[in-house]
Amino acid sequence: MRGSVRMSADDVSGSGESPDSVALRPCRTPRPDAAPARAAVLVLHGGTADSKAPLRPWNLARARMRPFVRSVTRALPDADTFVGEVRYRHRGWNGADADPLADVLRALDELAALVGEVPVVLVGHSMGGRAALRAAAAPRVRAVVALAPWCPEGEPVAHLRDKRVIVLHGDRDRVTDPAESFALVRRALEEGSSASAVRVEGGDHAMLRRARTWHRATAATVAELVTRIRDGLDPLPAERPGGEPDVL
Repeated sequence: MRGSVRMSADDVSGSGESPDSVALRPCRTPRPDAAPARAAVLVLHGGTADSKAPLRPWNLARARMRPFVRSVTRALPDADTFVGEVRYRHRGWNGADADPLADVLRALDELAALVGEVPVVLVGHSMGGRAALRAAAAPRVRAVVALAPWCPEGEPVAHLRDKRVIVLHGDRDRVTDPAESFALVRRALEEGSSASAVRVEGGDHAMLRRARTWHRATAATVAELVTRIRDGLDPLPAERPGGEPDVL
């Protein structure tokens, strides 16, 4: 890939640290002799409500997001955008522990140590969507693209003020409720977020039905967000008033 290099989690730690203790897995980062990174995209996979079991390399939820990483990387216009995945310590959200959220915050700190303070777009699926929305409280996170996110009633939204939030949810999802996702978008709008929703007709939770639509829409959305943020512009505003979902 032009102007970029692949690295492993071992390259990030630089200290013989176990990869399991590293929250950030780089997938693309600018070469040392190239221009420094100007933005970053972090991808967060799904999980389960409650499990302290360690995450295994062959985890299906993690594998499900690899095509999205590839699609997003190809769609980004230049190689000065870092692309990485967040590694979870546990499979579950685990109530008040909110373990994936802690892992995202660790990944953001590792990202800053690696490429400096750059604006970040988070892309999260299911439990990862919930973690991405929560992690938007971090100042460096400028936008969130949440795919079939887990948005239980009462999920906080006040911290999404001045953030760009885009939620895509399939209308055949039987794992997470699209109505709860769209309700969160409406509440976020009331708090001053630039939030919008997209209903993927025929889309399921695993994003296997109409997979190309999921991949293309996500990649195009992330690429447009990154281009604007990297160039010092505000993220795109919500396109439809009142939080009514668009349709794909």
